[in-house]
Amino acid sequence: MVDGRHPTCNFLLEVERDEAECVRRLREEEASGEHKGPGCKGAWDSIACWERSEVGQTFTIPCPRVLKTVFGRNGNISRNCTAAGWSEVFPNISSVCGSDTSQDKLVFYMVVKTLYTLGHSLSLIALTTGSAILCLFRKLHCTRNYIHLNLFFSFILRAVAVLVKDDIIFNRASQCSSQPSLVGCKASLVFFQYFIMANFFWLLVEGLYLHTLLVVIFSENRHFIVYMFIGWGIPLVFVFAWVMTRIYLEDTGCWERNDNPIPNWVINGPIGLSIMVNFILFISIIRILVQKLRCPDVGGNDQSQYRRLAKSTLLLIPLFGIHYVVFVSLGGSIAEDYKIFFDLALGSFQGLVVAILYCFLNSEVQGELKRKWRSMCLNCRLNRDHFSNTFASRNGSEHMVQPHRNSRTQSILQSETSVL
Repeated sequence: MVDGRHPTCNFLLEVERDEAECVRRLREEEASGEHKGPGCKGAWDSIACWERSEVGQTFTIPCPRVLKTVFGRNGNISRNCTAAGWSEVFPNISSVCGSDTSQDKLVFYMVVKTLYTLGHSLSLIALTTGSAILCLFRKLHCTRNYIHLNLFFSFILRAVAVLVKDDIIFNRASQCSSQPSLVGCKASLVFFQYFIMANFFWLLVEGLYLHTLLVVIFSENRHFIVYMFIGWGIPLVFVFAWVMTRIYLEDTGCWERNDNPIPNWVINGPIGLSIMVNFILFISIIRILVQKLRCPDVGGNDQSQYRRLAKSTLLLIPLFGIHYVVFVSLGGSIAEDYKIFFDLALGSFQGLVVAILYCFLNSEVQGELKRKWRSMCLNCRLNRDHFSNTFASRNGSEHMVQPHRNSRTQSILQSETSVL
């Protein structure tokens, strides 16, 4: 069934149907022998059917059916029959029957797609490395880093979902025989929506945790299950509701179109609310930091205090996703391009920035990496000394070399243990 195939395959199969119908009709016309003599033969030009015409005639047809189905535009296209054959189609079929997107728009979308593909790829590498570091070192296991780790996972899953979704929906290289079914295409959209929403809600969890830590003194592990439910459970509820609205209100294609506003709001409403709540928490945390810096017990001049405040503010922006607030309430075509650029292109690098700031530049992580590096260097030195001692003993010089090596090894151990 055509309706059970990927949307791209649906289009191609519809074109094949129209081509078969055109060829059949032209063959019947040619077999009837009604039109003989000079003129332009009927032809199929890969999208439209042109019947035989006499030299000097202009043949006009409506927009091809498949283009009407996709773009919903009505218009007419024409070709002149000349002594040299058919002329080019006029006016341009893309401008009349296809998308009215200008060439500049297409270039802009290609640049945005390239940027967010690069951003998600770099974020995926950095976040995977950072997650491995947080998992491997036991001294880094605490509630704060557990929340960071879940945020990293949400960014990783978001990047994978974006790349997989783009490969499935926009892949034009593979043939329809190897294209995924419509069920698989819809499943990729479901996972895409879930991981996007989970990422925003884990940004909210970061804000809730830090704000609660500054305002209320409590046991860190007490509310971790609640944080897990907020980060992974609430998005699951809304995505399930989104699937239901899609099935009953707009079950068309691969669910990639958003003609009905209700399914769109089921997803974007909670995301927008989480962004605004995080923004309120961000303002509250900045207010608390200002109060703490103005406390008489805190030393330092005004310049150093403002510098610390500015640093704290800049560090919190990527962690809380505050940059999403810039265009969350704006609408209209004027701000649409800027919103797309910030949300997709620059937003794709957020995972990379978060991994760098809260893992690779974290003093605890750097301390553990330095200890691990010193331990590896110490083991290398011990192995080297052991090899030297073994080699010296085999040459009959063990009584001369061993004390020197042992004293050297002891001094290394003393220096390393003092650092650790």
